[in-house]
Amino acid sequence: MQQLRSAIHNAIARFLKNQPPARIIAVGFALLILLGAALLMLPFAVHPGAHVGPLDALFTATSAVCVTGLVVVDTGDTFSLFGQAVIAILIQIGGLGVASIGMGLALVAGRRISLKGRSLVREALNVESLEGMVRLVRAILLVTLICEVAGAALTFPSFARDHMPLQAVWLSIFHSIAAFNNAGFDALGGGQSLIPYRNDLLLNLVTDALVIVGGIGFMVILDVGRCRGQFRRMTFHTKVVLSTTAVLLVGGAVLLQLTDHMGWLAALFQSMTARTAGFSSVDFGSISNAGLLVIMILMFIGASPGSTGGGIKTTTFFVLMQQVRSIFSKRRLGGFHRRLPDGSLSKAATIMLMGLMVVGCGTFALCVLEPQLDFGRLLFEQISAYSTAGLSTGITAELCPASRVVLILTMFIGRVGAVTLLSLWVERPEPTARYTEEAITIG
Repeated sequence: MQQLRSAIHNAIARFLKNQPPARIIAVGFALLILLGAALLMLPFAVHPGAHVGPLDALFTATSAVCVTGLVVVDTGDTFSLFGQAVIAILIQIGGLGVASIGMGLALVAGRRISLKGRSLVREALNVESLEGMVRLVRAILLVTLICEVAGAALTFPSFARDHMPLQAVWLSIFHSIAAFNNAGFDALGGGQSLIPYRNDLLLNLVTDALVIVGGIGFMVILDVGRCRGQFRRMTFHTKVVLSTTAVLLVGGAVLLQLTDHMGWLAALFQSMTARTAGFSSVDFGSISNAGLLVIMILMFIGASPGSTGGGIKTTTFFVLMQQVRSIFSKRRLGGFHRRLPDGSLSKAATIMLMGLMVVGCGTFALCVLEPQLDFGRLLFEQISAYSTAGLSTGITAELCPASRVVLILTMFIGRVGAVTLLSLWVERPEPTARYTEEAITIG
């Protein structure tokens, strides 16, 4: 028996060694989703009298692992403490990444990290070098722990006013995990998200801070700490992320205030949460079409690379906007007295195009499957799923099983990355042949 286990272990190790990191990460996310769905279907994972079918469990697990927040059943009303704990763990693993969590557990166990393991973490965090990968993971886990503990402590007074102490403790922990990982789940029940707390200044500001810190990326957080907040000392990447995030946050709040007059606190909160967080302090079913368009644009752009959020990322948006600027100003592509590499524009354009294709194809499928629903609402739902934002106009629970499958696939693509998924199964060497160059008319 020992020899059989050893042979199986060696066979699995050889198989994984020959697989590209992106493929292992994608399969890891898929297996985690299936495991989470199985756990959520256990009888003691739901409240007495409640029932969660296989598709609902799969949808919830996918939404949790992909840190989205779209739900077909209310988390607080349907799932027991065990079920909610499973969702919180899935959010935590999905937000930090399967590879990062795996390396963290290996470090706790005192095991040596292999080169393959470091490559997996590098791919998951979207960093360039393998150097200092163990220190990076330790720093990420420490930052996550500090932020989530602080978030839970600061939000406890708000929840304690309306709930028993032990329940308030759990709600604070669950909310802090969901907020930092940009997941958008809430365990309050009633399907209202944070609408009852729309005027709670402390809860709104703490949630804003958790979402923003989780959404700017771990590399940015560590760089800000290294530079002690001195902007001029920060890396080019950090400057781009912080400046773009600030422009989108403030610009989105101003536009939402102009379109829907929801109040500056609510407008700032919705501008923040549209960047893949998924919480809501207003009813999205009552927002104007202009306001929904603003939120859809913010959702599609999303968070930053190496973060817990989704979307095409702030850096992609920055590169595309700089290209527009360079056309009119005749300047080289770049900013902050730095020039971007030549391949940046093509990569950003590819990510943008793939995002539009996924959103377009998914929306078309939803329109075919749900002809009775508004096009705008279906487009909003699809963008929310792709960007792992988790916001909804209230139609998620009404969708037919086939439409839910479309959203499940969209959430998975949005979390893993459309470009990554396309390259997973094709290992073709770069061609050596070069063809004659000839121009075509563009525009």
